[in-house]
Amino acid sequence: MASRIFSHGARVLTRTATPVRTLNTSAARLDAVNAGAAAPPLPARRPIGALRGGLFGFFLGSSLAAGGIYYYAIQDYKASNELLTEDIYALQNAVERLSKHLTALEEKMEAMERRKK
Repeated sequence: MASRIFSHGARVLTRTATPVRTLNTSAARLDAVNAGAAAPPLPARRPIGALRGGLFGFFLGSSLAAGGIYYYAIQDYKASNELLTEDIYALQNAVERLSKHLTALEEKMEAMERRKK
């Protein structure tokens, strides 16, 4: 049993070939090396300091958070405004019904007073 495991492992090792990497260069670099001219140096990069990077990250995060809060506040405002408007209309309808009922009662009271006289 153990010989089968080892022989299988040996077969797998013999089958896998290591990839061969060739060194390639572009024609422009090859010409520059052959001509003896050195390639122009790369421009120096200004490192982003911790202070600038930290401030940028802080302002970016603050801006995103403020935008999210603004969106949430606007949505909440719209929802509460709609509920308040519905309540105002319901209250207006209730007051109109109550005033109609009161006028009907006043008319009945006047009719009863006329009958008594």
